[in-house]
Amino acid sequence: MCKSNFCFSILIRLVPLSIWVYSGDTMSHNKSFYITTTLPYVNADPHVGFAMEIIRADAVARYKTLRGYDIFFNTGTDEHGMKMERAAHEAGKTPQEYVDGYAKRFRGLIKLLDISSDVHFIRTTDEHHMHAAQTFWKRCADNGYIYKKEYEAKYCVGCELEKTESELVDGCCPEHPNKPIEIIKEENYFFKFSAFQEKLLALYTAYPDFVRPEVRYNNIKKFVEGGLQDFSISRLKEKMSWGIPVPGDDAHVMYVWFDALVNYVSTLGWPEETKMFRKYWEGGTPVQYAGKDNLRQQSAIWQAMLMAAGLSNTHTVVIDGFITGGGGVKMSKSLGNVVNPYDVVAEYGTDALRYFLLRHVHPFEDSDFTMERFGDDYTAHLVNGLGNLTNRILKMSETYFAAPISVVEKTVEDFPAYCEVADAFLWNVAADIVWEKIGVADLRIQETEPFKLVKDDPETAKQIVSELVQELSDIATLLVPLLPETAKKIKEGIAINKKPETPLFARI
Repeated sequence: MCKSNFCFSILIRLVPLSIWVYSGDTMSHNKSFYITTTLPYVNADPHVGFAMEIIRADAVARYKTLRGYDIFFNTGTDEHGMKMERAAHEAGKTPQEYVDGYAKRFRGLIKLLDISSDVHFIRTTDEHHMHAAQTFWKRCADNGYIYKKEYEAKYCVGCELEKTESELVDGCCPEHPNKPIEIIKEENYFFKFSAFQEKLLALYTAYPDFVRPEVRYNNIKKFVEGGLQDFSISRLKEKMSWGIPVPGDDAHVMYVWFDALVNYVSTLGWPEETKMFRKYWEGGTPVQYAGKDNLRQQSAIWQAMLMAAGLSNTHTVVIDGFITGGGGVKMSKSLGNVVNPYDVVAEYGTDALRYFLLRHVHPFEDSDFTMERFGDDYTAHLVNGLGNLTNRILKMSETYFAAPISVVEKTVEDFPAYCEVADAFLWNVAADIVWEKIGVADLRIQETEPFKLVKDDPETAKQIVSELVQELSDIATLLVPLLPETAKKIKEGIAINKKPETPLFARI
């Protein structure tokens, strides 16, 4: 059973890949594309770290839409587990009341951050998801990958993960040093993770770009090569009641990771809605964005779970670095050093936050986020850069031409260097390409001074302005995945031959 399930899983993944043809884009024969964020815990307000993840996923979704793909974009909230149960108790609320309140704040990010309007938002307390998680459990159990035993383990509530002694620093979890390690001793259900070492290594070998960047691929491959240990996937309900009941055993609830990871397929209507699942998961290119603290869960545990249930694997796992709050200290809710995206947007606007997180936060490595640096970049590159350039070009066009200038509406395919880095999830480099074009256009205005030249050589001046308007149109096209509202305003300004009534980016 174990061997046949694995072959079935790999075969499903191989068959669609065998008909794709590489054409500068990621395997572009099949035009269905699936992308998802992780689901953040709802034990506190959203912070800029998750804003970064959902904005990057949105940039991918918008870019793939421009390339003609049929997109399914998923995000949502992870609402079960000990962390939520304790936080609700401290707040004097039931767990459901507690998670309902914070889920609204996370759902609000869709509008706040100008996330694609057709994004699907799933909650792990949704009735259908809970049913799907139980079905997934049954499949793994029926295939022989779940068993019950008594055990004792060290447990980090912050990570919702068991910890080995080698993973602790001075007896504490390095990710949550302010949360004491707890000792769990009880009878639980276990997942046979140890059965999937060779199968996972075969998957990684067959697809060396399965995890990006390469350093994270090497990290997870080394972890799996070191041997896998079975892990607990349930808790006794009398000790932790806030979770999905284990099928056939109401004395236990599902361990939060085993529950939450299933959202990647339950969001597609699985197990009942097979058409959507086949289109976007089995026949598409499912991409999962996640932080580096999720590397093991996304690229090893979840992949083994899929194999155990006889489902096809993920196509690509993209691993973000951490946002640090200055001095290299990880920004996290548990450490209390977070920046609230609602506050940033209230002062600077949505596209300012999107710009900074896409261009100035490294796509794979840790990066500092401070409001001082944010403000400096906002002024230099948005107010004095893109905003000023747009105003100058459209003002000259409005002055010298009675009607809108006819521009060639290009597509992203007309800019292969941009597509190459966008396909590689290098949004900082994609933004650099745009800002290089902004710099070139700005330099041309400085060198040719069409606003002066128009007095002596109006035809040449008009020709220069016409070409600048075309450049501005090209810039707007490339901004669609990055700064969608700004791109729209620029396109509208060109269409009516009028500079914006208010600056694209207010001087603060």
